[in-house]
Amino acid sequence: MHKLRSEGGEMRSIENTMWKVIKAKTGRKFGNMEVLYQPSTNSSWIYLHGNHIAKYLHGYGDVEVVEVNVETLAMWPTPTTKSRLRALGVDVTTKKGVTYLKGVEA
Repeated sequence: MHKLRSEGGEMRSIENTMWKVIKAKTGRKFGNMEVLYQPSTNSSWIYLHGNHIAKYLHGYGDVEVVEVNVETLAMWPTPTTKSRLRALGVDVTTKKGVTYLKGVEA
């Protein structure tokens, strides 16, 4: 289970919008973000600047299931990418210029 920033931490307005769209199981483009809901897989695909950064899997009760696109994270480990992933509850950090996903180098 992921600890969501929406549950007590600071989140940017665009990240709040992202969560609303994900939870509503709809699709929407806003700012530099886009969320597409895929009914066939009951998942929401999250894009930043047109790049797929993660997939949110609906239907797991109270457990938040987020699959990170590690290829995109490796190519663009920007503060914005990491902020959006953190808003999804993903453990992503940078130490000495190296990006880590769940404590493992990405």
